[in-house]
Amino acid sequence: MPTRILPAVGDADAVRSLTTLLSQLPDAEPVAPVTDSTQLIDTLARLASESIDELPEVVVVHERIGPVPALELIREVALRFPAVGVILVTSDVSPGLFQAAMDYGARGLIALPLGYEELATRVHAVAQWSVGVRRHLGAATDVFTGVGGTVVTVSGAKGGVGATTTAIQLALAAQASGRATALLDMDLQTGDVASYLDVQFRRSVVDLAAITDISPRVLADAVFAHDTGLALLLAPGEGERGEEVTERAARQIVSALRSRYEVVVVDCGAQLSGAGAAVVEMADTALLVTTPDVVAVRGAKRAVRMWDRLQVRKAEETTVVVNRHSRGTEIQAPLIQKITGTGVAATVIPANFKELQGAVDAGRVHELDAKGTVKQALWTLAGELGLVKGTEANSHRNGGRERGSLGFRRRRELGR
Repeated sequence: MPTRILPAVGDADAVRSLTTLLSQLPDAEPVAPVTDSTQLIDTLARLASESIDELPEVVVVHERIGPVPALELIREVALRFPAVGVILVTSDVSPGLFQAAMDYGARGLIALPLGYEELATRVHAVAQWSVGVRRHLGAATDVFTGVGGTVVTVSGAKGGVGATTTAIQLALAAQASGRATALLDMDLQTGDVASYLDVQFRRSVVDLAAITDISPRVLADAVFAHDTGLALLLAPGEGERGEEVTERAARQIVSALRSRYEVVVVDCGAQLSGAGAAVVEMADTALLVTTPDVVAVRGAKRAVRMWDRLQVRKAEETTVVVNRHSRGTEIQAPLIQKITGTGVAATVIPANFKELQGAVDAGRVHELDAKGTVKQALWTLAGELGLVKGTEANSHRNGGRERGSLGFRRRRELGR
């Protein structure tokens, strides 16, 4: 069986050189090259949606690929498409870069200028590795091998607007519809997901912060399996430890979750940390929860402007959710949309705290009355966002992962 090889090269001259050599390899089947990181991820996602067997055995990433840097791109491919072997082509063959490439998930490194013998040897070895991985995955029943899960972040315009309740109910709705769902608490200093769901836990997101290669087994050890079926990755019990979760760690953790679950809902809280910003950047859908009062709406406007200044996310790529809505409220959704410049979810969450109070106080938010107006609205919102099975066509997916790396570099330049 021929080895399918997908070149990812941004430079036209390098494309010609690489494809010429690849076409000379025995039993090789080079496919049409892609010229940037976005095209590579989209191509692999499309092929994976058909079948894992449709994916190329080998992807060759050139060091000058963009806009996402080559190492970050390799990490994304390795986490989302574990059956694909990635080779980095680079002019830097130092031990430091070799170790970094391996840490990010590359299966090999080839020095420039390209030589036939080295290319043939490395492609053959990586192709054999890929075939072995596919054989293993084919026997597994608990591995999610789709195009990569949908990531939805839920942030608060200020504290107390209902972001955590919203995140929990969106995750519960997705899980109840039959989609494997993880709920990540990235409100690292004051996260309350565990309290809302009556969970006693030992491990948290901090336990993954220093791990450079988050394997499925390592991830499973850190996740708490809730009675509802949700996979919970919780904020640390000691808030000061939240500082251990860096931007890079946050990206790796979310990518690992995305590769294992169909839906990943992230509670980001109301305070923007570097790690939280990285997750908002990566999200397919970023929600900002506000209540229809002057203080909260001003907070939403400040958050949106800050996200834009730091290149975390543009206003038009953010969706505001209006919580505690009533017809008599002076501030309605159209005015909030005008003030913030964002989209506004069509589903509003009614003001009915009495319906929530008992469940919140008991730490049993997952047991809200199914006939209650708040739960019904939040589950309707999940359908609007495409999180419920059968409603994916309505999803607000917008390629946040590529925008994310640009914002990461921008914040690094600002000294964050």
